[in-house]
Amino acid sequence: MKTHRRIQTIEKTIAGIKTALHILGPLRPGSLSRQYHVCRKTGCRCQDPDQPRRHGPYYHLDYVHHGKKTTRFIRPEQLAQVRGQLANYKRLRRLMDQWITLALEQAEILRLSPPGSKRSSSSPGPD
Repeated sequence: MKTHRRIQTIEKTIAGIKTALHILGPLRPGSLSRQYHVCRKTGCRCQDPDQPRRHGPYYHLDYVHHGKKTTRFIRPEQLAQVRGQLANYKRLRRLMDQWITLALEQAEILRLSPPGSKRSSSSPGPD
């Protein structure tokens, strides 16, 4: 009976994960970095020997998709949107990892349960 309750708990948690996945907004993989550059032009503020001030900040988004590494410049006015998309993607990855962990636990419980024992409500059984 304890196993049956655990399976029900797992199914309820998975249902919650599915709901959370359904309400995720736009996604974007990758990482955002802030960079400053030196232009090497003589007399420029970035070449000042006492107090060099680099150009920037410039924001770069780096990601790998289908084995191809890509870098995109992100404008300052797009930062909030891109950060939200990155956060959604990280949330997607966490939720999927939780779902997989729970699904593996459920499969293991069902594998070890004796034949003919009461299984989960979503498991197909004899009618």
